[in-house]
Amino acid sequence: MKSILVPVGSSKNAVSHLQYAVDFAHAFGAKLYAVQVYNVNTKAGTMMKVDEMIERESLGFLKSHVDKVNSRNVEIVLKTFKGKLADTLEKACEMLDVDLIIIEPRTTSVKDEVYLGKTSGKIIKQTNIPALIVPEGYVYKPIVKILLALKSAVIKKESALNPLKSIKNQFKSVVNLLLVKTQFHNEGDFDVNDSLSSLITNTTISENPTTYQGVLEHYKENNPDLLCVVRRKRGFFMKKWENNTILKKDFTSNLPVLVLRGLK
Repeated sequence: MKSILVPVGSSKNAVSHLQYAVDFAHAFGAKLYAVQVYNVNTKAGTMMKVDEMIERESLGFLKSHVDKVNSRNVEIVLKTFKGKLADTLEKACEMLDVDLIIIEPRTTSVKDEVYLGKTSGKIIKQTNIPALIVPEGYVYKPIVKILLALKSAVIKKESALNPLKSIKNQFKSVVNLLLVKTQFHNEGDFDVNDSLSSLITNTTISENPTTYQGVLEHYKENNPDLLCVVRRKRGFFMKKWENNTILKKDFTSNLPVLVLRGLK
């Protein structure tokens, strides 16, 4: 993992989150892009001045946050982009060849019942960027145990596993696979290919209405440092993502969640 991107918001957790991103990047010797995306509508003739002003303010905002963390000699590059959040971040990640985006669950929402706010929800729902969701106030520590929860182990895009492979290799992590049989189960869904099998230490098969409920049932016995799930049309979060906001009553996690791009 060589390049990581962290959007920096205005939440009270922003500095703590940035410190986690710095610590995580340090573990991999990766470059860290600290990014802010802005989108303003201006009248003709004033666009350039307003853009220049907002860009200066955004860069100043980013620098003030970076000054508050221990950089640990990580190369931190400050970037501002204009455009719609999800589309702009996806293009930025492609342009900068980013391997992972690290996001806060709530960048602006102050409602305690919210797990993923609108901003974070948009990033997860509307992009295909591999993402690490880090709980508010979570302090970096090595990832020793990973629980990978899938309802289908069919893999057509081997590169989708790259972030998981990088984390496993870096921390020498144990990866336990939880295969959850739901009403959408198809024959062959639990056929684990050699690429995935080589990552796995133990496999558990569970039958539950949803993958999330399978995780709840087997969470304690696995005691992971990281939960890993996959984007799918009927995947871990998608039913809950009809709106961008995700409430804690529908899903919450007190540990980081790695969301891989779709495997198919």
